[in-house]
Amino acid sequence: MNINSKSQIDGAEISWFAPLCDGDDDFLGNRNPAYKSSWENTSSIVKTADQLGYRNVLCPSSYQVGQDTLAFVASMAPLTKKINLLAAIRCGEVHPPMLARYIATLDHMLKGRLTINIISSDLPGTKLNSNERYTRSREVIEILKQAWNKDQINFQGDYYKFLLPSAPVKPYQQNGGPLLYFGGYSAEGVNLCAEHCDVYLMWPETEKKLQELMDNMKEKAAVYRRTVQFGLRVHVIVRETEKEARAYADGLLSKLDLDLGNDLRNRSQDATSLGVARQSQLREQSDDKYYIEPNLWTGIGLARSGCGAALVGNPDQIVAKLEHYIEMGIHSFILSGYPHQSECELFGQYVLPRLKTISLPEVLGRIPKDTPRSPLGKGPRN
Repeated sequence: MNINSKSQIDGAEISWFAPLCDGDDDFLGNRNPAYKSSWENTSSIVKTADQLGYRNVLCPSSYQVGQDTLAFVASMAPLTKKINLLAAIRCGEVHPPMLARYIATLDHMLKGRLTINIISSDLPGTKLNSNERYTRSREVIEILKQAWNKDQINFQGDYYKFLLPSAPVKPYQQNGGPLLYFGGYSAEGVNLCAEHCDVYLMWPETEKKLQELMDNMKEKAAVYRRTVQFGLRVHVIVRETEKEARAYADGLLSKLDLDLGNDLRNRSQDATSLGVARQSQLREQSDDKYYIEPNLWTGIGLARSGCGAALVGNPDQIVAKLEHYIEMGIHSFILSGYPHQSECELFGQYVLPRLKTISLPEVLGRIPKDTPRSPLGKGPRN
């Protein structure tokens, strides 16, 4: 997005999470087989989010556990009506021209409801240093952008060299292709996002630290004469009263063996990343109940890698917290809870109808606002 753009975003993209990577539970660390990642469980969650009016859903990627991301997204195309799908792509995992074809196929199946979460991490069984990984990721993104925006893929890089026609891999979204979401904290990652990506995803931090991250990204993006939107990946526990919400949060830890929690955190391909380290630091700075600031609870991170905190409170408190984030300039939220199905329904009942929701691909001009969409089964659609 060009830095001179004067478009103003009114509202936020409220998204849910598809636990493809075996991360669903009724109690943290409980490993209840009823919540093991399966087609039946995850597809039901996504269909529920679609019906309730969520605007996007993150479909994560992992080798050790769970289901294949792109196959899952393809399977959900005919089963959903209006919700976008945010497919996680590990750069280098798929030969870039074939990845471009896969993305184009999905985008046409979804009629522009595809968004992409760029992941720059080691692939299973391989090890590259940070600079090498981000060099490879940059090449993949530049190849995709040539495929989407030029007549040829004409690329000469360290990892890939291609001269190919781009006609076979044109996506449905012709105005720049699907939006690229990216999360990372290293200098190389921030620079990659500033140069090429559309939405910078952050994990929970204090509001002061979130603002620092946003200010830094704005400065980096300005170097490339671009603007980047901001997103927050965070869990949520909302109940009629704050007391009930806090009690439920405490209950999530009631069956946690801390040694098992360590194993669960360390199984991720990205367990040693800078972002995961920052989540651990956040938890270490919290109070004896794991609250780092009002309504932000870091106990989630005791039993999972990655996003390690949750918004906890009554509907008024959660709405106020989200609206404050929006005032800060965050316009995309990827939410989740345990178990994911029931928490999706509770947030959809208590909070979602009170928020003005948007589709970022529409707001940012990737697809026409009047692109045909099937009507929702039920629920709000602001």
